[in-house]
Amino acid sequence: MASGKFITFEGIDGAGKSTHIPFVTELLRARGLTVVATREPGGTELGEGLRELLLHKKMHLETEALLMFASRREHLAQVIEPALARGDWVISDRFTDASFAYQGGGRHLALEKLDALERWVHPHLQPELTLLFDVPLEVARARLDAERTPDKFEQEKADFFAATRGEYLRRAAEFPARFRIIDSTRPIPEIQQELRGIVAAL
Repeated sequence: MASGKFITFEGIDGAGKSTHIPFVTELLRARGLTVVATREPGGTELGEGLRELLLHKKMHLETEALLMFASRREHLAQVIEPALARGDWVISDRFTDASFAYQGGGRHLALEKLDALERWVHPHLQPELTLLFDVPLEVARARLDAERTPDKFEQEKADFFAATRGEYLRRAAEFPARFRIIDSTRPIPEIQQELRGIVAAL
């Protein structure tokens, strides 16, 4: 486990992924690894500014996608690539799969446009492992209803989240070598036990 690895956490809003990021981060650190925990959109000073726009301002669909990848390019240059070059491990709350799910699935942007952006922004880098936290739509919505004031994505209607979840599952089927689908309807200790096994296998 000497060389750095890139792990991403994905799932629709309300799937529960954010609950488990600190747990996996501490599991890795307990093994003596240096771990950089970050998020998208965001992760850099510029990216956090773009995050505020992306989560709270209405804009054209293609503008939204382009800003997501602009934030990602800065994130890669300033955080992810330098960390991996040092041999650190990187955990990111969302990455490019989220753009395919939200802008592609949810907002129906042509997937070939997202493919082009992906090839431009990070043609040679993909996560070593993507943990997709999956729950039925009604479970995710119930969890969101109990949380803070929702951002513009969290305010979307059920069909948006159904399409977003569908695109996540399509991506998982397309790239089975790096995706692990986590049934996030289970109790937290049960999920954490599965995550322990996944981390040990790395």
